Amino acid sequence: MTRSDLVEELASRFSQLTHRDAEYAVKTILDAMSEALVRGHRIEIRGFGSFSINRRPPRVGRNPRSGESVQIPEKRVPHFKPGKALREAVDQRTAEMDAGAR
Repeated sequence: MTRSDLVEELASRFSQLTHRDAEYAVKTILDAMSEALVRGHRIEIRGFGSFSINRRPPRVGRNPRSGESVQIPEKRVPHFKPGKALREAVDQRTAEMDAGAR
């Protein structure tokens, strides 16, 4: 699902929202989530999952063309951990889809 798919879904579920309002709502939520992660906060959405920042330590990598060693600096990357309800729903629905495909 893309951002525009999310906007379309929101606009179709709530007929009182214009497409522009749905787009603004999605943008506002995603911007707030991004800003919270940048500030180092953890985001938890009950039943869906949590977003946090993981630290990747510096390491030595290899340039695949030349084979020479390259220093890769420390990075902080976003990490998503699905909640129990989401994990179970995905497992159940995919199992149903697999059973229906047979």
